[in-house]
Formats: sequence, C-alpha cells, structure tokens
Amino acid sequence: MSERKGLGRSGTVGEGTRAVRAGLPEPVKYEPTLPGPVFAAHFHLPGEPTGPYTYGRDENPTWSHLERAIGELEAPGESVGTVAFASGMAAISAVLFSQLKAGEAVVLPDDGYQALPLLRERLEAYGVEVRTAPTGGDAQLDVLDGARLLWIETPSNPGLDVCDVRRLVKAAHSAGALVAVDNTLATPLGQRPLELGADFSVASDTKGMTGHGDILLGHVTCRDPELVAGVRRWRKVVGAIPGPMEAWLAHRSLATLQLRIERQCANALALAEALGSRGEVSGLRYPGLPSDPSYTIASQQMRHFGSVVSFVLPDRGHAERFLSGLRLVDDATSFGGVRSSAERRGRWGGDAVPEGFIRFSVGAEDAVDLVADVLRALDEAAAR
Repeated sequence: MSERKGLGRSGTVGEGTRAVRAGLPEPVKYEPTLPGPVFAAHFHLPGEPTGPYTYGRDENPTWSHLERAIGELEAPGESVGTVAFASGMAAISAVLFSQLKAGEAVVLPDDGYQALPLLRERLEAYGVEVRTAPTGGDAQLDVLDGARLLWIETPSNPGLDVCDVRRLVKAAHSAGALVAVDNTLATPLGQRPLELGADFSVASDTKGMTGHGDILLGHVTCRDPELVAGVRRWRKVVGAIPGPMEAWLAHRSLATLQLRIERQCANALALAEALGSRGEVSGLRYPGLPSDPSYTIASQQMRHFGSVVSFVLPDRGHAERFLSGLRLVDDATSFGGVRSSAERRGRWGGDAVPEGFIRFSVGAEDAVDLVADVLRALDEAAAR
C-alpha cells in the first residue's frame, strides 16, 4: 500500500500529472493500477490488534488510496493527513464538533451553505456560542475576538462572495483561533487553503472533486497530526464512513479533475461574459470576471475561479420560464458536475436571495452550444 515513488512527496509535477497519478500504489505485476474497492467489515487479525486494518469502521484500503490522493492534491510535496467521509456535511460536522465544546465560540459565515443554520442549532444546543458575519469585505474579522474556530467559505455558496483568506488566517491565529476553509466550490486545483495558512481544508467531494453527480462524499485535510486525529476519532464515533465503492469511484474520478476544472471554468467565464450583456440580468457574480467585485482578491489566492455563476432574473416566474426553456441544462441542485445544471435557489427557502436568483453550475459542454442555449432560453422567457 505504499505510495508511488517520486509523486506523493513531489511538488514539481504538473497539475494534470498529479491528478492522474495521485494516490496510486506501487506497481505490482498483474495487479490493476488502481486496485478495486475492498468490501470488508473486518480483517484477519491474529494476535494484538495493530494496524493498519483492523475493523471496517476505522480503516479501509480503498479509503487509504483516496485519502492519500486527496492529500497530494491539497498540499503537493507536503506531509498532510486526509480523512474521507460519507458526505460533505459529515466532513463539516467532524471539524466543528471535534474542535468545539460548551462555552467556546465559533464564527460562521451568514451567507454560506444553507445547511449551516442547522449546524448552528446543534452547536448552540451543546452550549457553543455561534457568531455570524458575511463573507464579503472580510466582515468575519469584526466578530472574531475570543473565538475558538473561524469557519470560512470562499467563494461563498450561492452568492459567490470572496474573502481574503490570508488576512483572516493571520488575524485568527493571532487571536488564538483555528481556521477551517470550506473549499468545495474551488477544489484544490482552484485554491489551496492550507497553502494560504488555514488549519483545515474541507470539501464536499459530491461536487467538483468527483464531478459526475453520482456519489456523496466529503473530506478534511490538515497538516497538524493532532487535528487529523481528532477528526478521525469523530468519524469513528459517529460512523460517518464512506462506502468503499464510493471511495473507489471518487479516486477514479480524480484522474480527470484538471481536464474538467479547466473546461468548466473556461465555460463559466464565457457564460458570465454573455450574461453581462443582457438587460434582464442583474446581480451577476463570477469571481473570474474582471468586473466582479471579488476579482482582485480572488486573483491573488485562486488559480481557477470555479464552475458556478450566479445571477438574478426579474422575478420568480421569469426565472422558472428560463429554467424550463433550457435544453442542455438540467434543473437540479448541487454543482460541479460535467453536465450543466441550474436552479432557482429560492425554492429551498434557506438562502437570503431574491426569488429570481439563479445558481448556474457550468458543465463541460462546448461553450458555444451552452451559451447559445442559455441566450435562447432567456429570449423565450422574456417573450412570454
């Protein structure tokens, strides 16, 4: 199960090479390059219960390959620990609940993922003080004093605001707080939170990391072995473990990560530019658009700007006509997949967005086809 020589601890190869080779074991004659999923609740264990594999809730060889691969993408050339989870929410919960106890304070974004308010309820029920502030303008700095943990989501979902991670990390560490960054939208190819100074890089791998909309998965990566151990212990306690098939599919999908990200981000920019010329479109946000309010800081800390574009149509009816008119875009939630999807985000009721707010996840279709489909649907929605 050793890592492939010359790659796992090397930061010199290109992103595509790393994505294709990450986490592969040393070659063994007649064995597959990526071993198949290991389905096991227990393992042969004579004598003392020493590792690496003792019981299926604790470790699995398929997880090990995936976790090593993600670690190589999160922090090339460095020694880090990664823990895989059954979902992004399991990964988020593991950081929050492994690090916080009654009487301590945490700072969350008030414009982040819509399930964060559910976590707030649980944290407060356990005696944790929860403070919130917007992502934009680094507003979380204003409520940081005395906090144990700062939770950052940048770009934010669904509003796509960006904060200065380095600045927030410096302030948090000076105040004695840990920093976790939800990096779901950017992926490690777009932004590396550990490189920017964060203590935890967290993601829902359901989205761009795996990119096919067919599995639920999440991960946490840390440099500090003690933090890794705490997160891993939480996974053991609550049993939020990934299935071996899901872990294997995720590892297989990483091989195309760079190809997908580059195509999707290029398409997202093309779509954002096209939307910018439409009179009925307001509130257009894409961090890679030079006119975007977040472009300057995003350019300083991101290598790719993500696959999500958000904008607002005049009202709910207009938005729904637009969505129903799309032919190459699925009306579905989530984001980061190779097939474009879009939704009227207000239908869920958990985000502070206008009724006509559209979150558009840009896929890997030909840009000219995708933009033409969107413009046609906009024309039809305006005419009805």
